Order: sequence, then structure tokens, then C-alpha cells
Amino acid sequence: MSINDQKKEKSNRVIITVVGKDQIGIIAWVTGRLAEESVNVLDISQTILQGFFTMIMVVDLSQASHSLGELSAKLSKEAEERGLKVTAQHEDVFAFMHRI
Repeated sequence: MSINDQKKEKSNRVIITVVGKDQIGIIAWVTGRLAEESVNVLDISQTILQGFFTMIMVVDLSQASHSLGELSAKLSKEAEERGLKVTAQHEDVFAFMHRI
């Protein structure tokens, strides 16, 4: 993979976080919506802490059918209806906000 390909791949990576009270089907719901939008899941980590579900995903939007803003709004709206909080940020923004 050339340096230009690596930069292009990196520019399409987004961090998605999901937080809320644990319930059946959260992962299925999120990954199903991402699949519908042609978003590829690159990495995923989830845990349940004292009844609260937390998940962080790294996804690739290079084949996505909608922009990051549209995808974020759709997920946020549906998440709210489920009692969850979902955020989607470009990896550069996420890294900047969470730097030490």
C-alpha cells in the first residue's frame, strides 16, 4: 500500500461510540445500520459495566452511501429512541479531543 493509499484510508476512518443501559440487540442494531450504509467495521470493542453498555468502533466510510454528518444524525436519532447515546467522529477529531 502506497503512502497516498494509507492517507486516503486514514481520512475515511471514523470512531463511533455507543453508551447506554444494556439491552438486547445493541450490537446487532448498530452493525446492521452500518451495513445498510455500506460502512465497513474495522475494529470493535465493547463491555458492560454494572449494567451500562459501552462500545467503541473504528469504521471505514470510503464506500459509505452517506456522509459522516448524515450517518451521525441518523444513528443519533435512532439511538435516542432506544435510550442510547451514539457519537461518530472523524478519527482526527477524536484523536485531537482525546490527546494526553
